[in-house]
Amino acid sequence: MSGRRIHITGVVQGVGFRPFVSLLAERMELNGWVRNTSSGVDIEVEGPEDTLEAFAEELRTGGPPHAHIEQMEVEPAGPWHHEGFNIIPSQREEGASQPVSPDISICDDCLGEMRNPEDRRYRYPFINCTNCGPRFTIIRDIPYDRPNTTMASFAMCPECAAEYSDPADRRFHAQPVACPVCGPQVWLEAGGSHLAEREDAIAAVRRMIAEGQIVAIKGLGGFHLACDATNSEAVSTLRQRKQREEKPFALMAHEVDTIERYAEVTEAEREMLESSERPIVLLPEKETSTIAPEIAPGLRRQGFMLPYTPLHYLLLEPGPDLAEALVMTSGNLSEEPIAYEDEDGRRRLSEFADALLMHDRPIHMRCDDPVVAIFRDRHYFFRRSRGYAPFPILLPGESPPLLAVGGEFKNSFCLVRQRRAFVSHFIGEMDCLEAYRSFEEGVEHYQRLFRIQPEAIVYDLHPDYQATRYGLSRARREGLPTVGIQHHHAHIASCMADNALAGSEPVIGVSFDGTGYGTDGAIWGGEFLIADYEGFTRASHLAYCPLPGGDAAIRSPYRTALSWMRQAGVEWADDLPPAAVAGPEELIILEQQLVRELNTPLTSSMGRLFDAAASLAGVRHRIAYEAQAACEFEALASPEEEGTYPFDIGAETVDPSPLIRAIVADVRRHTPTALIAARFHNGVATMVAEVCEDLRSRFNIDRVALSGGVWQNLLLLGRTVALLEEKGFTVLVHHRVPANDGGLALGQAAAALGQLTAQGERDSRSRK
Repeated sequence: MSGRRIHITGVVQGVGFRPFVSLLAERMELNGWVRNTSSGVDIEVEGPEDTLEAFAEELRTGGPPHAHIEQMEVEPAGPWHHEGFNIIPSQREEGASQPVSPDISICDDCLGEMRNPEDRRYRYPFINCTNCGPRFTIIRDIPYDRPNTTMASFAMCPECAAEYSDPADRRFHAQPVACPVCGPQVWLEAGGSHLAEREDAIAAVRRMIAEGQIVAIKGLGGFHLACDATNSEAVSTLRQRKQREEKPFALMAHEVDTIERYAEVTEAEREMLESSERPIVLLPEKETSTIAPEIAPGLRRQGFMLPYTPLHYLLLEPGPDLAEALVMTSGNLSEEPIAYEDEDGRRRLSEFADALLMHDRPIHMRCDDPVVAIFRDRHYFFRRSRGYAPFPILLPGESPPLLAVGGEFKNSFCLVRQRRAFVSHFIGEMDCLEAYRSFEEGVEHYQRLFRIQPEAIVYDLHPDYQATRYGLSRARREGLPTVGIQHHHAHIASCMADNALAGSEPVIGVSFDGTGYGTDGAIWGGEFLIADYEGFTRASHLAYCPLPGGDAAIRSPYRTALSWMRQAGVEWADDLPPAAVAGPEELIILEQQLVRELNTPLTSSMGRLFDAAASLAGVRHRIAYEAQAACEFEALASPEEEGTYPFDIGAETVDPSPLIRAIVADVRRHTPTALIAARFHNGVATMVAEVCEDLRSRFNIDRVALSGGVWQNLLLLGRTVALLEEKGFTVLVHHRVPANDGGLALGQAAAALGQLTAQGERDSRSRK
């Protein structure tokens, strides 16, 4: 007889790992125990030597579907003469931490039970087991045990307790286990009145939605606002109440076959829709779709997701009393964070919704839905949140505890412990007080959950970002050092970390976005960097152009178009859309503003160039949400057109003046907008490939990293990657965090680690 002491780290709590270990040991007739600790899972096991070897190998390769082992340490020990194999009480370890499982969509087994009239959980909206259900949104602390979750107040009935204690049961140590007798329940309310409960409440919601009403639904990580997606009047009413003029709404349908009535779905997209993460997947709309046009005005893609909780399935099950597709948008006002607490939901959503479907399982941490697309059969994130957060991303080396605060828009933060970078769920726009509070709550929760006390704070150089102000203020208050990372360097470092680069060799970083604070005080956004984690050289960039009115030009792309026209030597004639929109009086004011350089900050932003081109082509002159003009311009582009518009590529700058003049010529020739849009995209992709070729010859680098919000344009991304690969480049794109500012914090953390590592090496050499 021999013994082994095994310690396993990774996502191994809340995913059925202890039951798996227990059943495996019993099958192999081994004795010992397994327990959760604050740092992972500990095992003591004894038996014949060859069986122990097979046991360890099975642990490495055959665990539960949602487990992820980072490291497994095995050392000889014992034997101890244990009797049988047991799951023993968890052990809290001071200062230790380990990853937490994201929330997991309902599994097929639970779904089958919920639909079975003979099952005691028939039509129970909170059915779950070891393989599915809430995790991150209900956990208060580690180790992951029921007392440390929001299920602590629900005492298990004898039947649930028996399942929980039975190693052969699928609910063995499933912390959220519950049933209609002992678990959470739903009810419907409106105007402070209790309207219905349990099954009657669900039936009433289905009727209300079918009748064109709007219902707020408390779900897994917060509230949704739901209505019939095929009812234009209901969708328009929701837009008016929510103060969301044109930004697309997310949709939910019961199954993929239903989604295929409205959108094109590839096999890779089907797999993503049906995955346990259940993200919102961006899909091309079918011409025959009967989804209300108000869902995504001016766009060709719709964001669909499948139900991921039993409650969603009950609300969406096929029947004559409900539409096949529902709007399932975040329960908030405009850009505020999603509401998640009962009183907060009542206060903020009662004026939007005709009724609220509530439940009494508390949500500890709000978590919005993720948004993804497929690029070359892999994830391409637009928003990383529920189902993915807080799964860690490993950095290239050991790091001191860091807090990277992210950016102003699409904010997520990142806390680092050793090699683990815990990129937070989606926070949102930090210029909103509710979002700022959500940011603070999230930072506090992650610090407690993962036992991270930052020893340095990493921030964006923009002095007016709320996240930056938070970081600098906290650093002063706590006496912590700070590391400032330039915005576009952080984007490229994020792409490098996303692709698990060691950072020993630099890349050509093409960082295109709307706004980022440059080291010269200008607004950057069309950058070609030679970058590693430690630093960067700005090798080339889009030529500067003044923004008349600053933020006013961002909200009104025709202003940016007029500025680029002036720079390209194009007269502001009223046969061109931007000049016609502005009108004679505003044109005089703008001309004076530009001549006198009054509130005309300079920008090299590719995002602003997209705005200008969209306005010049007559597509969009004022925007209701970020990048709206660029999104609509992309949607109009002809996929067959191969023509391109030219740039003037210099040694250190790229001047789009020839492109502006070419668009003007096409507009005056009444060239179809679809061709203008395609030629613009082709021109940008061709320019990127040519600049990268030049930089390769100068710096001997053949890896290109594409990051920044502009690269969420899938048409541009696809054409650029193809051209770069034709020229022999290795191209890095994002797959685990978004290319937009939602991935910024990961890049800040990776760049800070690069700087700290380099400084440590320099200090070590100087001491020698």
